[in-house]
Amino acid sequence: MVLLKVKAKVRQYLREQRTVPILFASTVQRHPDKTALIFEGTDTHWTFRQLDDYSSSVANFLQARGLASGDVAAVFMENRNEFVGLWLGMAKLGVEAALINTNLRRDALRHCLTTSQARVLVFGSEMAPAIFEIQASLDPSLSLFCSGPWEPSTVPAGTEHLDPLLEDAPKHLPSRPKKGFTDKLFYIYTSGTTGLPKAAIVVHSRYYRMAALVYYGFRMRPDDIVYDCLPLYHSAGNIVGMGQCLLHGMTVVIRKKFSASRFWDDCIKYNCTIVQYIGELCRYLLNQPPREAEHQHRVRMALGNGLRQSIWTDFSSRFHIPQVAEFYGATECNCSLGNFDSQVGACGFNSRILSFVYPIRLVRVNEDTMELIRGPNGVCLPCQPGEPGQLVGRIIQQDPLRRFDGYLNQGASNKKIAKDVFQKGDQAYLTGDVLVMDELGYLYFRDRTGDTFRWKGENVSTTEVEGTLSRLLDMADVAVYGVEVPGTEGRAGMAAVASPAGNCDLEHFAQLLEKELPLYARPIFLRFLPELHKTGTFKLQKTELRKEAFDPAVVKDPLFYLDARKGRYVPLDQEAYTRIQAGEEKL
Repeated sequence: MVLLKVKAKVRQYLREQRTVPILFASTVQRHPDKTALIFEGTDTHWTFRQLDDYSSSVANFLQARGLASGDVAAVFMENRNEFVGLWLGMAKLGVEAALINTNLRRDALRHCLTTSQARVLVFGSEMAPAIFEIQASLDPSLSLFCSGPWEPSTVPAGTEHLDPLLEDAPKHLPSRPKKGFTDKLFYIYTSGTTGLPKAAIVVHSRYYRMAALVYYGFRMRPDDIVYDCLPLYHSAGNIVGMGQCLLHGMTVVIRKKFSASRFWDDCIKYNCTIVQYIGELCRYLLNQPPREAEHQHRVRMALGNGLRQSIWTDFSSRFHIPQVAEFYGATECNCSLGNFDSQVGACGFNSRILSFVYPIRLVRVNEDTMELIRGPNGVCLPCQPGEPGQLVGRIIQQDPLRRFDGYLNQGASNKKIAKDVFQKGDQAYLTGDVLVMDELGYLYFRDRTGDTFRWKGENVSTTEVEGTLSRLLDMADVAVYGVEVPGTEGRAGMAAVASPAGNCDLEHFAQLLEKELPLYARPIFLRFLPELHKTGTFKLQKTELRKEAFDPAVVKDPLFYLDARKGRYVPLDQEAYTRIQAGEEKL
């Protein structure tokens, strides 16, 4: 029913060529004076009218500066109300926002700005040092604007202060750009398996579809108040969360960064009824000592993905949350799933009787290489219940629910498409994720495949980390892979280095890593060994390394781990291993 409802709306909006700004305009009309956004950091409340005015001033200002529909503008700032107003204002003009991950520095940041072909960069004053680092290599024609507290000496020369310029800009609605429901809205950067981040294209229909499936599927209400402490440069925070404000008129509370100790206090203060999570975050909350506040809130639903089966029941019972709304979906995927009836541990459901309503499937793969296993006729083999397989979604470009918009980089898009999957001659999107379906049709997440793993709620690209480590270690061979650590979400990074441990200054190495890699991408474990085994095509063989992990009883090579308190690598002996296994070491 949910699918049919969303399908019908999608058809209507496609016919009427609606866009997110047009849908937002009708939300504003319904209740202009209702609170749309609250920024927890400064307790700033914006009504729908204020958000509308701010975004219109952004559109008019950029238009006056020569930007037009189809141009790109980059946004690089921490969570706050203005972040939403900026990309929404750009969309009113038809300008596509490139939303850049605030953890990125140097090469990765430069890469995102260059590949987006942005003409304008708006950065928060808190990000000024990161822009300063790369200013020499930026395109001189890129216009720089800084939002937030103004300190001219800290920003690159030629930067203008955006806030007073927006105050003076007209607030009327700019003339409607030639954009329809399936045209580009903005870009979200994935931490791609090919190394540097890839720009995933989000079109208006995708934004609507992701927000609407969650809204109708989990039976949300317009008077719900959402607590959103996830980054707005990712789709969970900016589409699944923020979409409820823009499209359905809910109030959304924005927090700059997640805080385990303040979480429930915020929920009480702002009367939140829905909280957003990623699996990691639930574990941090469970690790907090029990306190009064966790029973005094009005939260009725936790919405997110990656909540592990092992802590699911603890989480919902300790914090008295009646509904866990777990879903599955990547920014660019065409096969999102929702667990609409709180089945413990499942990330979604697909009817086994009416499977044609939603053409997704688990297909058999070689779990080591992730190659699709095909039958004698060349078509992929579907999995039986209980048999793990890769999740795929049939691509039908004319259908906004089934289309694949891919990445800005066409080569990267092609890697995610397979042919002859459901039947001869068709195309399907490859998620790269292994799931398993039970007899009833509930789907359970098994693992991320290929060259990425998740840690601290972020995808870590092993190829990118390998490149950085190899460069820092005089081009030694390095294999990076994720290893499981009891009681933690995702996988911790481990690097096997072909070099004797003796000739590496680990203290200096840890300092270099701080400059080069975001926190979540720094390897937690190091293993030094004489040489790394490679395949015939010079790919590093990681299967054995992954199996041996960081157990000093199994691994005879020197092992080290990153001591979070000391900020440096220390030897990993049996004693340290036991502490890590018992969850006594903060990783």
